[in-house]
Amino acid sequence: MSQPADDRAFVREVTVLYASQTGNGRALAAELRRRLEDRRFRVTLASMSEYPPERLVSVDYLLAITSTYGEGGPPERAASFFEFLHGKEAPGLEGLRFSVLALGDVTYDRFCQAGRDLDERLEELGAVRLHPRSDCDVEFHDPAEAWMEGVLAALCRETGPSRVVGGAPARVGAPGAATAVTGPPRYDRRHPFPAEVLRNVNLNRPGSDEETRHLALSIAGSGLQYEPGDSLGIFPENPPRLVYELLAEMRWNPEEPVPVGGEYVPLREALLRHYEITALSKPLIGRLARSAPSRLKELLAPGRDEAQRTYIAGRDLLDLVRDFSLAGAPASEFVRRLRRMPPRLYSIASSRRACPDEVHAAVAVIRYHVHGREREGVFSVQCAERVHPGGRLPVYVHANPDFRMPADPDVALIMIGTGTGVAPFRAFLQDREEGGAAGKTWLLFGDRRSRTDFLYQAEWERWLRRGLLTRMDTAFSRDSDRKRYVQHRMIENGRELFAWLEEGAHLYVCGDQKRMAPNVHAALGSIVERAGGRTPAQAQQYVADLIQQNRYQSDVY
Repeated sequence: MSQPADDRAFVREVTVLYASQTGNGRALAAELRRRLEDRRFRVTLASMSEYPPERLVSVDYLLAITSTYGEGGPPERAASFFEFLHGKEAPGLEGLRFSVLALGDVTYDRFCQAGRDLDERLEELGAVRLHPRSDCDVEFHDPAEAWMEGVLAALCRETGPSRVVGGAPARVGAPGAATAVTGPPRYDRRHPFPAEVLRNVNLNRPGSDEETRHLALSIAGSGLQYEPGDSLGIFPENPPRLVYELLAEMRWNPEEPVPVGGEYVPLREALLRHYEITALSKPLIGRLARSAPSRLKELLAPGRDEAQRTYIAGRDLLDLVRDFSLAGAPASEFVRRLRRMPPRLYSIASSRRACPDEVHAAVAVIRYHVHGREREGVFSVQCAERVHPGGRLPVYVHANPDFRMPADPDVALIMIGTGTGVAPFRAFLQDREEGGAAGKTWLLFGDRRSRTDFLYQAEWERWLRRGLLTRMDTAFSRDSDRKRYVQHRMIENGRELFAWLEEGAHLYVCGDQKRMAPNVHAALGSIVERAGGRTPAQAQQYVADLIQQNRYQSDVY
């Protein structure tokens, strides 16, 4: 008896692998699996951290989604997967058809480098592209949508037609049809919720040379859900003075209609809310150079990478138009080449169980002087100067399943944070307090001065008195001539920290990606060597095992 046509179609198999640092890659991989299954493909979906790379020799079709982390590398948990593929033991993959979706941020030098490296290495190993690689900036929805449709079409061409189950697929990040018709509005990155500002207070005491805002927003009626470890996405506004100066420099009419998505809005509004004007990137300069003076084209000449990096660092669009005499360019044509305003992500500083209708964030205010002008963080100064109770901010929840507390409330936590990096640990402890968790907790917190910069001090001390916080060690770098940071506190208490790990504790790090996180990582390796009696290679493997077991998680920026 012959098989039904649908059953024959269902034996078509595709492997979808992802490497995700903040959750975007994981979410896109899940959406891709749904679309593939709608078209009667059998799908293997896995994180690269859990998938044995040697199994690729038996795979016919591979769709890989990877973000880039740090200085152009893969996400931490996927490091061993990449190392194997780039090593001498990597097998030939002549029978493999593949396509790569690379996620990144165009303002970084090595934009989408992990995806580029994976794409090139698969080809070197003999695999053949099913569909070209797509490199996505932080606004990844449209290019990710196009890539998915491209790989689906290519797969169906190669394997034969299939019946789509359940109707046409929804757009990436868009509300589902049933939700749009029968349920409350679904708010996400493409459809942010206008959250009312409840509180906006400075966490630093008088005399501090820092300013950190505690922001409490109402999400009542939004349907937004979040877990400890998730982030809050906020769409900011550009500094009004910078918008005014740019309009004046370019001699533009602020009321001229210009394109934003599928509609036209006044130029002033477009520059204030919809386009990025406070940062430069090589791709942006390249787009503007097409109709610019030759001097700008010279900046992009081959071999001038260092000159490009030097110029871009700390400069904005106003600097560019002044330095290269871009005034007079038609506004409508000019703004089409700008990058859309990316949201700012802040680690959520509250537990939904403790604050069911609120979401909290800690925002470090950034102000500095460079290249002859005062500069400011886009949202942070907006928050400090122009966000008031009763106002509203467009927000959404950015889920981060790779920064989660263990399901078992009896498991111990070691939490290491500096500055606003302490925010998610406030959420962790709020959540554990509400749930009556019994597991031990240890906070290592660092900032400048204990008198003025001890963020959320009263809450930590209350939790210490109640026993919810078992231990707290602090490092205030400006309290003495000898600067002490959290990594020094780790090493000073290395035996105890290693004992906690040996007992099964999970370790979390939140803070600066360029300095703090690497220093903490190095200190952890040193502790394992000394307190655990391991060789350097064994200590490196011990730390790698913690990462693979989800017992060492980072949320860095």
